Amino acid sequence: MHFNIIEFFSHTIDLVHKQHHGSIALILLIGFIFGVIIQWSRVDTFDKIAGFAMLHGFKVPKMLFLSIGIASIGLFFMIKMGYAHYHIKPITLGGLILGGIIFAIGMAILGLCPGTGPVAVSEGNLDVLVGLIGGLLAGALFTYLYPDLKAIMGPNYGKITLTQLIDSDWFIFFYGIALIGIAFLLPDKEIEEEVGEI
Repeated sequence: MHFNIIEFFSHTIDLVHKQHHGSIALILLIGFIFGVIIQWSRVDTFDKIAGFAMLHGFKVPKMLFLSIGIASIGLFFMIKMGYAHYHIKPITLGGLILGGIIFAIGMAILGLCPGTGPVAVSEGNLDVLVGLIGGLLAGALFTYLYPDLKAIMGPNYGKITLTQLIDSDWFIFFYGIALIGIAFLLPDKEIEEEVGEI
C-alpha cells in the first residue's frame, strides 16, 4: 500500500472544508494558540500532571476549569447567534466506562493526555512519541474490531444532554461561570520538593 503524505493532507483539508468547521486558516490559528498556551503553562510535562495527581500543584485543574468555562460561555453565545451548533454523541454506558478505564491507564503511564501529548512530542519527548504511536495503532485496531466489540459498548441511551434534562440551555452559561469561579478559588501554591519542577 502506497502512502502519499501530500494526498493525505490534501484530502484532510478538503474533508474539513466540506464539514463547515471554519476556514483552514482559522483552525490552524486556534491550534497554534492552543499549543502556545500549553507550552507557556507547562502542562505538557510529566511533573505538572504528576504534581496534580498527588495534590502538590493545581495549575492543571485551574487551566482546565478556566478554559472549559470560557469555552462553554463562548459556545453558548455562538449557538444563540447561530454561528455554531452541537455535535452530540450517543451515550453508550459500557463504552464510556471501558474507555474511561483505558484513558486513565494511559494517563497514569505517560503522565499526559491526548491534548498535551503531541505538544510534548514536538519538544522531543520520545517516551510520549511511543505512547502516541501506540494510541494511533490502538485506535486503528479498535476501528477494525468495532463490529465484534459493539456488544460490549452497552445499550445506546441516545443523544441526551443536561440542557434537555433540565429544559434550559442557560445551564451552559451558568456552568461556565461556575467553572471559572472554581478556577480562581483553587490555591496557587505549587509544592516542588517531592515531584520535581512543577
